[in-house]
Amino acid sequence: MAGPHTSDHERSEDVKTLHSMGYAQELARRMSGFSNFAISFSIICILAGGITSFPLAMTTGSGFEATVGWVIGGVFALVVAASLGQIGSAYPTAGGLYHWSSILGGRGWGWATAWINLLGLIFVVASVNVGVYALFKDLVWSGVFGHDVSAWGYQEQVIGVVIITVAQALINHFGIKLTTVLTDFSGYLILVVAVVLTAMFLIWGASWDFSRLTTFVNNTGDPGAGYVPTARTALVAFLIGLLYPLYTITGFDASAHTSEETHNARVAVPRGMIHSVLWSLVFGFVMAVSFVLASPDLAATAKDGANAWFNLFNNLPAPFWLKSIIAIAIVLANFICALAGLTSTSRMIFAFARDGGLPGSSVWKTVSPTWRTPVAAIWLGAVLAVAATLYSPAFAALAAGCALFLYVSYAMPVAAGLLAEGKTWTEFGPFRLGIWSKPFAVITVLGVLVLMYAGIQPPFDILINYAIGLIILLVVLWFGIESRRFKGPPIGADIARRALEIAAAEKAVGQTAG
Repeated sequence: MAGPHTSDHERSEDVKTLHSMGYAQELARRMSGFSNFAISFSIICILAGGITSFPLAMTTGSGFEATVGWVIGGVFALVVAASLGQIGSAYPTAGGLYHWSSILGGRGWGWATAWINLLGLIFVVASVNVGVYALFKDLVWSGVFGHDVSAWGYQEQVIGVVIITVAQALINHFGIKLTTVLTDFSGYLILVVAVVLTAMFLIWGASWDFSRLTTFVNNTGDPGAGYVPTARTALVAFLIGLLYPLYTITGFDASAHTSEETHNARVAVPRGMIHSVLWSLVFGFVMAVSFVLASPDLAATAKDGANAWFNLFNNLPAPFWLKSIIAIAIVLANFICALAGLTSTSRMIFAFARDGGLPGSSVWKTVSPTWRTPVAAIWLGAVLAVAATLYSPAFAALAAGCALFLYVSYAMPVAAGLLAEGKTWTEFGPFRLGIWSKPFAVITVLGVLVLMYAGIQPPFDILINYAIGLIILLVVLWFGIESRRFKGPPIGADIARRALEIAAAEKAVGQTAG
């Protein structure tokens, strides 16, 4: 992976690639290949979804869903990451998916991708930060320090989420270097805590009954305490349970969104995406195995519903000091997860605004000459993430659906690439899938259609109304206003015409080519 001692040649190649797509090097290129991997690995954060979504596996297909289901979902995510990586290698820009969809599928397809991706990113930050607050309250403030939090309610949550989000925005504000230090640290932290947590469950709880890892038990309805409200067929239960790995292994488009800040981006971006998914798949699987083996009674764990993991952890007869350290580390990893999510969201806002895609684009596309970060976009992302948590019914639905929106936005450029490859798409980067390109694209598109079906089943069925509303709104906006107003990313002669603008933008932030 490209390190801090990246050659001048690589640096100038990165800038040249960006110029060839009609964009200025305004952001600071300070991320190594490892940092590009770490930011996606931090957002995936198996210590977030791998823990909070564990009840979903238990209340659908029990041990089989948590282990075999995790592998199936994880391998699918790997296929998606490889498909996106191939496109990212050809077009390494901060806009990522939106830019790719525009080039391969047209302005309208790109514009729709942008809004769906942005919605998913905002709700990832929002939902993880509510999770950070809840984990801090229950695991640390109450569990470690013994404070009574029974009187804490909605007001405390709002204050907590605001404090958490403002802290993440400030870290993002003051340059990619500080953010990178934290996400690099988080990469190691997640691995170490996952290993220690796995060891704790195996040492102090394991039954070593391996048959439970491959035994499917349909726990929908009453056996799962109504977590999935009504009893469903085994197949539907299995499909809903696949949301356990797929809610966890998402957000890896961060590698693409930070590509303009990464050395040797055409190589580092696909590698960052694929490695972040692969290691999350491996470590998340081992961790899930330990949870299943450590459950005293799988039927009782399923009956615990939403509290399934917390009850397992709290009842584990491990030393108090060790559980306390792990609890604090889990909260810290979740904080950095949302911090990396805000980085990703702000780069998406910046890139979309750079092409005039947002109301007030001239404000959101600005880059601080001092910090070389899109400061306005960072704070807009923070405000939207907090606002998203304020209306409970919408938040509950969209937090559950954030991965669904992200995977739909992942499938959109891949679907466009499937149709364009060999026709209008003839320029590729160093990372190529070769004969696997079209089969992987077909698997991605079909898999996301299955995920869409699973993602709107109860208890997530409220998403149907939001999804229909979003589609109608996008169609009306596009055909009513945006199809005439929005030009999309520069292509053809527009790129050449931008040469003077690029030079002026780079001069404004004190950047010289190379």
